[in-house]
Amino acid sequence: MSKFEGVADTLFIPLTARIYMSRRFPEYFYDAKAMELADELPQDNSIEKNSNEYSMIASVARYYNLDEMVKKFIAVHPGCNIVNLGCGLETMYYRLGEQNAMFYEMDQPEVIEGRRKVLGEHENEKLIAGNLFDLKWAEEVADTTLPTLMIVSGVFQYFHEEEVLSFIRKAKAAFSDAELIFDATNKTGVKYAEKYVKKTGNMDAMMYFYVNDAGEFAKKANCRLIECRPFYTAARKMIGKKTGLYTRIAMKVCDDLGRAILVHLKL
Repeated sequence: MSKFEGVADTLFIPLTARIYMSRRFPEYFYDAKAMELADELPQDNSIEKNSNEYSMIASVARYYNLDEMVKKFIAVHPGCNIVNLGCGLETMYYRLGEQNAMFYEMDQPEVIEGRRKVLGEHENEKLIAGNLFDLKWAEEVADTTLPTLMIVSGVFQYFHEEEVLSFIRKAKAAFSDAELIFDATNKTGVKYAEKYVKKTGNMDAMMYFYVNDAGEFAKKANCRLIECRPFYTAARKMIGKKTGLYTRIAMKVCDDLGRAILVHLKL
């Protein structure tokens, strides 16, 4: 029986993208743990068939940049907390290797059950079942006074701005020295992202949250903006000439117009 028996199909979207990119562009992104799982994916997994080159790169560009940002945080704050909220089947823990940090992986109970089945739980890693927005999961973090980096990837888009701002207020109260990185699109980008997710089979993927100006959002959240990073700077440099014309144009337009960004805040 496959490890994925009973695991929600929506968790396969980013995993499939990481496998695709590891095969196609390993010089840009390679995920050994994802590749170990490739042969166990359901045979009727149609995500890759319903995706194009650009959408696969878009999914993985988040991870490429997040890996860089997390490694930098750990280097500056050895012994810190890395809290991956809405973790799904994300494999950053394996990609970063032996790091001087404690990793917390949080998601809905059914997702954590599936993750535990597929990926297990390891030394300096703790799985937490909970609700992102009520912050009860923070009680499972051993030391909330340590420097803490929270990562929210591919989640906030499905909620309203006030819910995101409320989460940030609660996170500031729960942690004494914390930063937050999340991905966002501008208003136009939300429309494109929603269209893609629906194409992969999730017809209930309504998206509401967007960021047109990271500086203005940071002010709303009463936070300091550390960085607003476009998705494709490294991808365009490393593999741009190997991609199709549509992909090259889409990456440039997306970066130039701020359609997909990573927002890094000091809470």
